[in-house]
Amino acid sequence: MQKPSDNPADPFKKALADATRVLADDRDLSVTYSVDPPGASNDAVRLPQISRRMSREEVLMARGTADAYALRHRHHDAKVHSKYDPAGPMARDLMEAMETARCEAIGAREMPGTAGNIDAKIGSEARRKGYGDIRDRADAPLSTAAGYLIRHLATGRDLPPEAQNVMELWRGFIEERCGETLDNLDETLADQASFAKFARKLIDDLGYGDQLGDDPDEMDNDSEDEGASEEQEQPDSTGDGDEDDEQENEAAPERSQEEQQDESQAQVQMDDTGEMEESEEQELPEGEAPTEPPAPAPHSDADPNYAVFTTEYDEEITAEELAEPQELERLRAYLDQQLEPLKGAVSRLANKLQRRLQAQQNRSWEFDLEEGTLDAGRLARIVASPTTPLSFKREKDTEFRDTVVTILLDNSGSMRGRPISIAAICADVLARTLERCDVKVEILGFTTRAWKGGRAREEWLANGRSQQPGRLNDLRHIIYKSADAPWRRVRDNLGLMMKEGLLKENIDGEALEWAHRRMANRPEARKILMVISDGAPVDDSTLSVNPANFLEKHLRDVIAMVEKRRAVELLAIGIGHDVTRYYERAVTITDAEQLAGAITEQLAALFDTDPRARARFMGIRKAS
Repeated sequence: MQKPSDNPADPFKKALADATRVLADDRDLSVTYSVDPPGASNDAVRLPQISRRMSREEVLMARGTADAYALRHRHHDAKVHSKYDPAGPMARDLMEAMETARCEAIGAREMPGTAGNIDAKIGSEARRKGYGDIRDRADAPLSTAAGYLIRHLATGRDLPPEAQNVMELWRGFIEERCGETLDNLDETLADQASFAKFARKLIDDLGYGDQLGDDPDEMDNDSEDEGASEEQEQPDSTGDGDEDDEQENEAAPERSQEEQQDESQAQVQMDDTGEMEESEEQELPEGEAPTEPPAPAPHSDADPNYAVFTTEYDEEITAEELAEPQELERLRAYLDQQLEPLKGAVSRLANKLQRRLQAQQNRSWEFDLEEGTLDAGRLARIVASPTTPLSFKREKDTEFRDTVVTILLDNSGSMRGRPISIAAICADVLARTLERCDVKVEILGFTTRAWKGGRAREEWLANGRSQQPGRLNDLRHIIYKSADAPWRRVRDNLGLMMKEGLLKENIDGEALEWAHRRMANRPEARKILMVISDGAPVDDSTLSVNPANFLEKHLRDVIAMVEKRRAVELLAIGIGHDVTRYYERAVTITDAEQLAGAITEQLAALFDTDPRARARFMGIRKAS
């Protein structure tokens, strides 16, 4: 006999789980409670934990979360969503927000209690993200506002004040662009495919049509037409096809003879070429010995004396090669769960960066000119003072060159835990943000293949332990995202950093030089390299048989080379350790949670058009 629980919250939790299964129309749905962020999959729902106190806030949040996930489970078809899912990140965010609003609106229209629960959930999330304090439309996420508006129009219910604030900031803009399309909302709400087409039309009206990708319905029609045409064009396997082939062979004896002649001539030419090469080799002048092979190239462009015992076991590898797709997906989900509470803060900082970049990309004007385009914004001055002359403006060219940003992540063992998680999510948000602004982003990582030396050390031991052999470990340089790869195809790759056993030792100098070489081959006019590390380079096997400053000296030499060439702008962020002793442009943080702000502010400063502002941030006394 099972002992009855003394937790007063248990009966409520059991009742809520049963109600969630009923609302989801799935009696096999697994419902659990956890202190981890809420989440849902195909067959499971994880709800917020409810303490023994059963506070009103806890109960309302649990009910709202349960109803939202249950309605999504019941009314959402993943296959249909995948078919109509846009390619671009902003368009995908809009589609996701509107689809969530659709599922929740269907339930809210039928069940007023469910509507109240979801309102409480929306209000709690909006308060946590600080939506009530936003006054500028640019600070409010457009996708969230679009989802709120769809929910409001579909249900007729007012939103909680904080969510209402975000919706109203964008409402005029959305209705101005999409007024006619929004009139069809009620007709499409019940059918997901129809609503997906409706949402894609809204996204196009909002100006993100270039992120939609190909029309899935047209692609289906094209594939059907191609299949039908192939069936029509395919000859019968018996009779006619063979006869036609025989007729062609009989009718074209001259063509076959020409082909044979061409083949024989080609063979003769190859033989002649071989004989000529042999004769040239034999006709070396007498008394001249063959030239010695050139000396091997140095391992480092920064320091020709930097030694490496062997590079045979080094590897440059993509994240996809280090884990199966299913494992990457699982690790990415784990990363998302860990960092759900931080997404709001990081996203706000990313929006700030995006506004700065887009402000430079769009246009700028010169005002108070005597000729040009009439400045309508200054006409009020003429009404107030009729003697004031008319004011004109002229659009000027902005200097926003094509840019590539490389984020180089330290994947050493000392980064394990919170630091590597925060670094991964910041790289994630920055990649999405910069890609929206048409800035190419590359994400790289560096570590070693083994602890305390790998096969290189074994070979050194077998060959007699030479003195000061140089670097004595096997490098592993990881490409999480190449600059030209679209983010949506590689977002799971960052989950690899959560894999047990990946993080080992760090040889920063060679990694920095590797990233610099990759950037040097890029066609973009401006190149920015950001290093995220937690300290000095460390490799026990190398430092045990070389001078104590061997790796540190090489890192300093590489940094000096990069800064001297000025082809790449270099900056660094140190986690828990001072990196300003290595990098001229650097910031050190003591708490890993500060990384989001540090990384965004660093990039924002680099893109600042005011040279004095950039100089202040970078520690330069006077801007030239």
